[in-house]
Parts: sequence; structure tokens; C-alpha cells
Amino acid sequence: MAPKILIMGPPGSGKGTQSSKIAEAFDVEHVTTGDALRNNKEMDISDMDVEHDTPGGFMDAGDLVPDEVVNAIVEEALSAADGFVLDGYPRNPEQADRLVEMTDIDVVLALDVGREELVRRLTGRRVDPETGENYHVEFDMPDDEAVRERLVQREDDSRESVENRLDVFEEQTAPVIDSYRDHGGFVEIDGEQSPDAVWDDIDAAIRDHV
Repeated sequence: MAPKILIMGPPGSGKGTQSSKIAEAFDVEHVTTGDALRNNKEMDISDMDVEHDTPGGFMDAGDLVPDEVVNAIVEEALSAADGFVLDGYPRNPEQADRLVEMTDIDVVLALDVGREELVRRLTGRRVDPETGENYHVEFDMPDDEAVRERLVQREDDSRESVENRLDVFEEQTAPVIDSYRDHGGFVEIDGEQSPDAVWDDIDAAIRDHV
């Protein structure tokens, strides 16, 4: 049976990179809240007591999509998947309670990375405005000098924005991770290792619990 995996960790911990590898290695769906929202922008939510009739209404207005809408979209995505790696949900205790009602989870992976390292990773990110490719001033700069010169820092990767995102994570999502420590499939992973070493630990953890 395909595994049902939850991966959690702060912004910059490498969840997206490792989730893609999990999806490929274990042949499961990679479910992220961002993708699920984009894929279901036109979903009819007129029966909910919310401001817009579709998730896209909130997104187009630049508003935060309410929990109950996010919950419905994630439930839809998970119900369509045989196995999955869920990335970016639950973000708060209310969503965590809802996830328990939706499905069973086999493995909970928690990527542990210190705050200073997260700030270094996130504030060092740069994007090529012409191609959308992402780079990093320390770990991954392009060889082409013309590309290097046109790289820009996204607004949400500024120090102030990064610190704010990490504060929100500590306040809302860190308690959710703590609540999973009693789960039989909970494994904490040292996210400050090299990506390959992190992957080795993740691969072993999943195989141990599935």
C-alpha cells in the first residue's frame, strides 16, 4: 500500500526539495496547499459562509484563504490520491484536528533547522526575473555573469519578511509539530545536513515505518 506521509518544518528547511524526492521514490502524490489551491481556484464553495464563491476569489483579492476552504481543498486532494506526501499543511492546531478526521498518516517527518541557518538560506535566495530560476548567493550561483548581474531578491526574502515568516511559524505551526511527537511514525530529521544526507535519513525513516 502506498504510504501517507506528512512532512513539516519551517520555511527554508527544504520541505519542497525533499517532498519531490519522496514523491518520485515512493510513487506518491506531492500535495502542497499552494498547488491544491491553484488547481482548485474555481471550486464551488458557495455553500460555505465565506466572502467569495471560489478559492480564486480570495487569491485574486490578495486575501488569506480561510481555514475551512483550505481544509476542503486538501481533503479533496488527499481523497484523490492513493498515497501522498503532504507539504505545507497543517499550519495551525485547527487544521491539524481536521487532518485527523480526513485520513490516517503513516509517517510524520519533522525537519529541524536552527533559526540563523534558516535566515541565511532564505535571505540569500535570488531569482532570475527573465527565467524564474532560483539561485543562492552562497550555495548556487549561475556561471553566466550576465545572469548573475540581473538576479534580484524577492520581497518576501528580505530579512524583515523572513524574520516575520519565522515568527508566524514559531507561533502557529511549531506547536503542531510538537503535538505529533507521540505519533508512532514521528521522526525528527536534522535538516542542517547536506541535502543528500537529509534524504538518506528521510528514506530510511519512511522504509522503517511503512
